[in-house]
Amino acid sequence: MKKIIISENNSGLRLDKFLVREFFSLGMSRGEIIRAIKAGEVLVNGKVKKPGYLLKEGDITEANMKKTRFKSSLKSSPAPEIKIIYEDENIIAVDKPAGIQVHPDHNEKKNTLVNWLVYRFPEIKNVRDSSVGAELRPGIVHRLDRDTSGVIVVARNMKSFGELKNLFKEHKAEKKYLALAQGILKNKRGIIDSPIARAGNYKKQTIAGRKTRTKIREAVTRYKVLKEFDGYSLLEVIPKTGRMHQIRVHLFSIGHPVVGDKLYKLKQKLQPFSDSSLSLEVPRQMLHAESIEFELFGKNYFFSSQLPDDFLKTQKSPK
Repeated sequence: MKKIIISENNSGLRLDKFLVREFFSLGMSRGEIIRAIKAGEVLVNGKVKKPGYLLKEGDITEANMKKTRFKSSLKSSPAPEIKIIYEDENIIAVDKPAGIQVHPDHNEKKNTLVNWLVYRFPEIKNVRDSSVGAELRPGIVHRLDRDTSGVIVVARNMKSFGELKNLFKEHKAEKKYLALAQGILKNKRGIIDSPIARAGNYKKQTIAGRKTRTKIREAVTRYKVLKEFDGYSLLEVIPKTGRMHQIRVHLFSIGHPVVGDKLYKLKQKLQPFSDSSLSLEVPRQMLHAESIEFELFGKNYFFSSQLPDDFLKTQKSPK
């Protein structure tokens, strides 16, 4: 019987989703996890809960997962090839392409940034803390969504790992993104200060309201319009906090979602493109981590990434 005390980071997760990640090494599918929960093999605070139960900080889960289908562990992989922007004895900065997941999960076990990092820099395999699933995230101190491209920084040793985690936690690393947003914004620059919480279906984040049941987290995003096109806008976006999907949720909340975002989209599509080559069927969400700047061990670092081709192709003649 494995006992786990739920941390703040895992508060608001569905019980079944949390256990899929926790027991990734056993190769258990979500269906198997759900059947185990319903069979009473999982308790929360000593009681049987439904698979969709939303965990709270301090909850005590007890799970007895005995059956395994296969054993899985973090594997190195030479593919996909990733561009290295910079490396020294403490850090590695890479240019992550869109479509590449940062670390393995139950659905994608091999073709991720972490698999490649372990192949290219095997010493980072043990650069991690003791949190749930940390063995699948060695060196990772911040993340980008699968379909977001751009700069990501990785720790190469435990000393830099601890320092970088603190920098991101204390919001001392400045990240700048470029985003293509639907529509023309009335305010050409502004601050979106709206707390975020997990939606009830777990898959999405949402702007927190009075009746929000999941963990509410502060979220602040600055933006300014760089260019205006025929029905859409190129924005520079600076998240002052680092919540999951923060930029995407905040732009959606003001009625200007990221072009190509399949998760946070308007019910009725705008008519943002008059040029037939600029259809709404873009290859992915048009969000790019352009740069990151921070100080580590008394040294200033600044890394940037050029816009990838798929992003550049959406930019024709501005107004």
